[in-house]
Amino acid sequence: MKQPVLFYFDFSSPYGYLASLRIDAIAAKHGRTVEWKPILLGPVFKASGNSPLTSQPLKGSYAKHDFVRSARYFKAPFVLPDPFPIATVAAARAFYWLHDRDPAQAKALAQRLFARFYGEGRDIGAAEAVIDQAAALGVDASALAAALGDQTVKDRLKTEVDRAIQLGVCGSPFFIVDGEAFWGSDRLDQIDEWLRTGGW
Repeated sequence: MKQPVLFYFDFSSPYGYLASLRIDAIAAKHGRTVEWKPILLGPVFKASGNSPLTSQPLKGSYAKHDFVRSARYFKAPFVLPDPFPIATVAAARAFYWLHDRDPAQAKALAQRLFARFYGEGRDIGAAEAVIDQAAALGVDASALAAALGDQTVKDRLKTEVDRAIQLGVCGSPFFIVDGEAFWGSDRLDQIDEWLRTGGW
């Protein structure tokens, strides 16, 4: 059985958002599925010695321009949100709690949160904002609210982030295809070719 493509991302990553719009279709062309795996870039940056792209001299202003240009290229709705970046702990915890119950609904929530944040420029950092978006999909708001503070859910996210770092995930988006790592939304064409040929 063919392994799924692992798709690591932070909800606060514009390039993660853009990749989320394409990766499923690319994988499906080659009979693959995609396992969506939200992470937190804070611990990743700590492990790698990196920092948020928009906070870096020279790179920051370029990146803000490139976010918008890249979205235009892919004809994707895009608004650079304010505030940006944001904490995405609640969004990631909600995803994993829901994933353990209904993976398809968890993915739908991730897509909805991305669209809300980058398509509309609306904040998704607060737990209440995440719960509202989940409730719109039919998720039990009270159950999700309780889950966000549950230690088991907290530990689940920490385990996912720790595992990602162990695998070498150093940014968002980050993909692992049959053990081969690809970092960045600009690697999607390479992923397409890798899946087609089996690698080079």
